[in-house]
Amino acid sequence: MVLALGAALGTLALKGFAYWLTGSVALLSDAAESLINLTAAVIALIALEIASRPADATHAYGHEKAEYFSSGVEGVLILGAAAGISYKAWERLWNPVPLTDLPEGLGISVLAALINGGVALALLRMARRHDSITLEAHAKHLLTDVWTTAGVVGGLGAALLTGGWWLDPVLALIVALNIVVSGVELLKRSVQGLMDHALPPEELQTIERVLQRYTEDGRVAYHRLRTRRAGRKRFIDFHLLVPGDRTVQETHDLCERIEAELREALGEASITIHVEPLEDPASFDEHP
Repeated sequence: MVLALGAALGTLALKGFAYWLTGSVALLSDAAESLINLTAAVIALIALEIASRPADATHAYGHEKAEYFSSGVEGVLILGAAAGISYKAWERLWNPVPLTDLPEGLGISVLAALINGGVALALLRMARRHDSITLEAHAKHLLTDVWTTAGVVGGLGAALLTGGWWLDPVLALIVALNIVVSGVELLKRSVQGLMDHALPPEELQTIERVLQRYTEDGRVAYHRLRTRRAGRKRFIDFHLLVPGDRTVQETHDLCERIEAELREALGEASITIHVEPLEDPASFDEHP
C-alpha cells in the first residue's frame, strides 16, 4: 500500500498536469479518479495496520473487519467522484470547446496509466498471497483506472483527428458510469463482509467435500454448518455427531484431522466444532 500511495501521488500530478494543459473534462475525470486512489490508499494503509493487530480482550475475534471499512469508504468516494465528473461533463456537453496541447496531454495520461497498471499487478499478487480484500479492491480499482484512461485517450485521439470536441464530455460521462459500477461493487462486498455473509459457494463446496469424506460411511454426521469471513480470516462452525461410546481422545483426534484438512484447503480459518452423540435425537435439533 506504500507503493500504491506513491503511485497515486505521481499519477495525480501527471493527470492534473494533463488536464491543466488541455482543459479536457475527460482528462479531469481521469485525474479525479487518481485523487480517489490517493485518498483510498491512505485509508487502506490505516485499515491494514488495524486489521493486522492480534485479538485482544476487547476484540476477541480480531480486528480483520477493519478492511471492510476501508473498501466501503473507497466505494463512497468513487460514487462522489462520479457525481462531480457527471456535473462538469454535463455542462461541457452543452458548451463544447476546442482542446489545446492534446497530444502532449494524452502522452502524459498514458505514462500515468502504465504506472497504475504496474502497481495494480503487484497489488493483485500480494492480495492473493495475503488473502486481503483491501489489497484486491485497490488493485481492481487501479485496473479500472487503467481501462478508463485507455478509453479516454482513444476517444480524445478521435476528437483530435475529427474535430468532434463533443466527444470530450461524452467520454467523461462514460467514465463516470464506469466509476459508479466499480463503487457499487465495492460497497456491496463491504456490506456483505460487515453483515457476516456466508463464504462464497466454491469455498462452501470445499468445506462440504472435506466433511463428506468423514461422514460418507454413516458412522459420523454433521449439520448446522455456518460460515463467515472477516478480512483474510474465515470463520467456520458446525455440529459433529459421533457415536456416544467414542472416547474424548478419539473424538478430539477426529476433530483435529478435520480442522487440519479445512485449513489446508482454505487457508487461515477459525474453526469451532460442537460434538454431539449420534444416538441422541436431540442432537439433530436444527434450532440455535
